[in-house]
Amino acid sequence: MPSIFTKIVNGEIPAYKIYEDDTVLAFLDIHPETKGHTLVIPKKEVDKIYDLDDATYDSLMHVAKKLAVHMEQKLGHRTLWKIIGTDVPHAHIHLMPQDDNWQYGKTLELTPEEFEEIRSKLEYK
Repeated sequence: MPSIFTKIVNGEIPAYKIYEDDTVLAFLDIHPETKGHTLVIPKKEVDKIYDLDDATYDSLMHVAKKLAVHMEQKLGHRTLWKIIGTDVPHAHIHLMPQDDNWQYGKTLELTPEEFEEIRSKLEYK
């Protein structure tokens, strides 16, 4: 059964995408801990990040790095990386801007307009 992330990759579930190439997709987390909380995933469904083939792993890390720098430039906050590996069985990296209101584990409720505003600010072309 495909993961929720694979359904996003396949266009079956909508997402606030900020980056996409042939290998990697990045989109806003719908249960964000901070404004701009982004998930960076390989398009290929692999459960654990350390089970990715080397080329996909390298692409994922390269994109996460450039998006973290981009987020810091756009939002003015250091970006935290989290790799947890238990919540969705599809390898992914959380990128989270560390604003002054951030509290670990607390999620924000954002409107579709707020999601779209932050998506357009963080979109990477």
